[in-house]
Amino acid sequence: MSLSEASPRPSRETHVAPAAANEPVACVARPAWVEVDLGQLAANIRRIRADLQAAVRLLYVVKDEAYGLGAVPAARVALANGVSQLAVYTIEEGAVLRAAGITAPILILGERVPDEVSGVLSTGLVPCVGTLEMARFFDAAGTARGRRVPIQVKINSGMNRYGFHWRQAAEWTAGLAALRGIEVVGMLSHFAQSDEEDKTFARQQLGRFRECLAIWTAAGLSTGCVHMCNSGGFLDLPEAHFDMVRVGLLAGGVYPSSVCRRIEGLGPVLSVRTRIVAEQQLEPGDTVGYGMRWSAERPARVGVLPIGYGDGFPRVRNQGAALIRGHRVPIVGGVAMDALTVDLTDLPEAVLGDEAVLMGRQGNEEITAQEVARLKQSVTYDVLVGWRRRLPRVFRNETGSAS
Repeated sequence: MSLSEASPRPSRETHVAPAAANEPVACVARPAWVEVDLGQLAANIRRIRADLQAAVRLLYVVKDEAYGLGAVPAARVALANGVSQLAVYTIEEGAVLRAAGITAPILILGERVPDEVSGVLSTGLVPCVGTLEMARFFDAAGTARGRRVPIQVKINSGMNRYGFHWRQAAEWTAGLAALRGIEVVGMLSHFAQSDEEDKTFARQQLGRFRECLAIWTAAGLSTGCVHMCNSGGFLDLPEAHFDMVRVGLLAGGVYPSSVCRRIEGLGPVLSVRTRIVAEQQLEPGDTVGYGMRWSAERPARVGVLPIGYGDGFPRVRNQGAALIRGHRVPIVGGVAMDALTVDLTDLPEAVLGDEAVLMGRQGNEEITAQEVARLKQSVTYDVLVGWRRRLPRVFRNETGSAS
């Protein structure tokens, strides 16, 4: 089999796109790619939606390219399968969705600065507001244009990052109530730890959030949509579902921890694949790669995979594995910027052009995002968003049909 014959080819169910623009191109630029199964994403969204009470809305967080999936295609699939709102972190992320024709409500997370007010308004985003100073800037903008600016009030219930502090609820309630150029369309908070077995602090945060809501409504003010749950909260804290839950990582079929509740049928959407592009025959004592970190103890055959830490794979030595022909083969030597090597000695049937999976399923074997995170000494979130833009994205099952 030639390498050209082995390359993935676009079909009516597949297109290849740069990570940033998601615009179709004629062919895969290199024999290493990130594969996104939009059919699996659609199935995940439907299963999450079915797990919620009918009155509870579903918000999909698509910041940082929807955790590596591609924000525009992921948002389109999600909105067609039960999601009612989206969330981003930057104005640019929201502008990309708007330019793609997405008209659904988009919440912009975090806190804005005064220079961003006009960008938020021109893009039609709903800002989270957690200080009276920023509330007044949006109030002034609403007054100037003669139309109130919709905002969501962020409450700091213990994360201690963004938001109005729960201890000062009476003060900021009074301050916001005096502003006439804004309209509060939602109130939210965020769990610091919702996916561990011990829910003590999560429930303490929930109690603080409820106290703030009570002070707000006692002042005769409308809360709008109330939401607190991230993926972990959605799974394990149904008492905190309120009017809406927010999911990001979970929509991609990756759980936020090993102990949180599971939903049958949820599966990973993103995988990382490459091909064997070269091989070397070694004699005992021959070494592999920079620093000569691995040496053959017997006659050996190593395969070269054209992917490395420059693409987002962990920079490890003699750790990890790839899946080839449904078997695990060990990574040997040090992972370089553009390449890594695997020991093929015990897999004689492997040939040039064979697909190798570095994250994802092949046959009955799977390398999970959690496994890659352990190699990286990090978390799954970091792994998913860490695959670099020079890796082409291959989108499969774009209609959202089951894969």
